[in-house]
Amino acid sequence: MASTAVAIKEEGNKSFQAGDYTGAEALYTKAVLKDPTNPFLFTNRAFARIKLQSWDECINDCLKAIELLPSNMKAYYYLAQAQLALHHPNEALNSALTAYDLCINTNSPSTRNVSDLVLKAKKDKWEVRERERLRTRNAMLRELEERLEVSRAEELTEIEQSVQAGDISATEGDEEKRGTEDLTKKKVEELRSIFAMVDPLHSQKREVPDYLVDDISFSVMHDPVVTRTGHSYDRATILEHLRRSETDPLTREPLHKEDLRPNLALKQACDEFWKDNGWAVDW
Repeated sequence: MASTAVAIKEEGNKSFQAGDYTGAEALYTKAVLKDPTNPFLFTNRAFARIKLQSWDECINDCLKAIELLPSNMKAYYYLAQAQLALHHPNEALNSALTAYDLCINTNSPSTRNVSDLVLKAKKDKWEVRERERLRTRNAMLRELEERLEVSRAEELTEIEQSVQAGDISATEGDEEKRGTEDLTKKKVEELRSIFAMVDPLHSQKREVPDYLVDDISFSVMHDPVVTRTGHSYDRATILEHLRRSETDPLTREPLHKEDLRPNLALKQACDEFWKDNGWAVDW
């Protein structure tokens, strides 16, 4: 049964490579029925379902693959993609980080792609927080502006009543109305200025500190490591470089992945930066 399942899987691979994702999914399903203990059959079908945007079914396949093989990096990688598509960035980030750790432990050539997915999950997580922050901020500002508008309308009504009662002249009434309008406009402007000043995330200039930038990819690091010469790189990019050339990018001296050490202080700085600056993924 297992050999039959593998043969059917190979047919599914041919359909997948030809762009027939529906056909590939059907063949992978046949293979799963023949051998439901093979975790790689589930990850193959999960990939086809990503192409078909069948997100819930993809998640089910990934979870089954992980149950059968907890160290299945591809299952976590596909799981994170499906979770992001369903707008679950917190869960996606956890899955992507697990996939990333598995890549590092196995020196996988997929490390760069998984690292990019980690950053995308961090960005999506930040965007959810940012939307909620702006929603709360704007709701409060809108409420206060509405109160100023109600106050303005009440004062204008009182002025008009005074004119009608003969307490003040029409000319005096017009002057007081203009004064009320001008004062209300000034209050609204001051209110908006105050909200901007107390909202540093909204008002601060968006820039990336140089020490957080990887000198190979020129993107913001998320998992920095340090070489023997004391220079730091993002782990994914330096590992990709070392697969091509086992030399230090800066000094050209021999460098191996065993020579790399986590830069814990810089990692903390990166984590703190990413927490409030998800926009930097596209920097």
